[in-house]
Amino acid sequence: MTEPLRLGIAGLGTVGIGVVKIIRRHAALLEARTGRPVVITAVSARDANKDRGISLKDYAWETDPVALATRDDVDVFVELMGGHEGPAKLATEAALKSGKDVVTANKALLAIHGQALAELAEAKGRVIRFEAAVAGGIPVIKALTEGLAGNEISRVMGVMNGTCNYILTRMETAGLPYATVFKEADDLGYLEADPTLDVGGIDAGHKLTLLTAIAFGTKPSFDDVKLEGIQRIAIEDIRHAADMGYRIKLLGVAQRTGRGIEQRMTPCLVPANSPLGQLEGGTNMVVIEGDSINQVVLRGPGAGEGPTASAVMGDVLDIARGLRIPTFGVPATSLVEAPSAQTSLPAPYYVRLSLQDKPGALAKVAAVLGDAGVSIHRMRQYDHATAIAPVLIVTHKCTSTVLEEAIEGLSATGVVEGTPVALRIEEL
Repeated sequence: MTEPLRLGIAGLGTVGIGVVKIIRRHAALLEARTGRPVVITAVSARDANKDRGISLKDYAWETDPVALATRDDVDVFVELMGGHEGPAKLATEAALKSGKDVVTANKALLAIHGQALAELAEAKGRVIRFEAAVAGGIPVIKALTEGLAGNEISRVMGVMNGTCNYILTRMETAGLPYATVFKEADDLGYLEADPTLDVGGIDAGHKLTLLTAIAFGTKPSFDDVKLEGIQRIAIEDIRHAADMGYRIKLLGVAQRTGRGIEQRMTPCLVPANSPLGQLEGGTNMVVIEGDSINQVVLRGPGAGEGPTASAVMGDVLDIARGLRIPTFGVPATSLVEAPSAQTSLPAPYYVRLSLQDKPGALAKVAAVLGDAGVSIHRMRQYDHATAIAPVLIVTHKCTSTVLEEAIEGLSATGVVEGTPVALRIEEL
């Protein structure tokens, strides 16, 4: 009989327990699909006595994940602890050094330390697989490294954080302000312990970093991702966008430009009738554009026990079958530093102002925008009952640098209250 593939699982939260359940439920199916049994030999977590709703007595227990990673009866170290430093990093390094393959759902670890870990893995003849780190159950890593490997990729974009998409969708459908929906999401357990990881775009930015590395053959560089969260999105922005036929999404975009690789995770307006515009609730979507395939749209659940555990198992089964691909699709030593585009490609922008309702105020705004080289496509002043008028401007195409300079100049006019909200209108 073919030798079993022996797993050591570090981290027994929602995803870890989901992996245990799949292996128990589908043992015969997994063996039929790989030609060898897939078994768990040992596990590790902080609390051995916690009730996880499933018995773990058949597995050896290690309180130290590094000890788990170096056990002789473990072939694949499955890292599901999270965090980019501490136990997750130490245990992953230990596993690779001791000749284990690694499967992980840890996007932060790879976004920050991915290059060093990939070089270590390849030096040791090991692989790191991380399908579960990006977009939950959507097989986007496999699509880029295998199915679309014959394409030169020009752009990757998508909605990669289900919590943010839930909040924005809920604001629109229920007509509720951001603060109310934020609390609702927190009460439902949708937010990370540090909510900024979700609503600040950090979690999704980690995912975009990994997709960029694969798509463009560059070293993962989280520091090059422009980040802006959804905290400043008001219900008025949701309504104004809908009036114009758009919806607001926290959208990640990585694309090749004449000035380098542009990476940004920011709120954008997208056409309401587009695939991204029709995305509801906590669902994720990734759009990949290549020279031969044109455009591929991948849609599915971005988190949760089943979808994420399914992605983990997809990686485990590939290893069981003997499929061995470099971490980011090409040898780590061949990855190049990503030339960072300092300016985004031109695009139209949505700008919301709070303007003093007095003669000449609009003229001052138009003058500042014009002097900066920002052309107004349309402008609308909404009904108001106070001395401050809400004003909506849609620009013609301009760069983000030019728009930022223009917005900075608006504060000197003496007629604009607070900081304007500016959102890119993404063309799909």
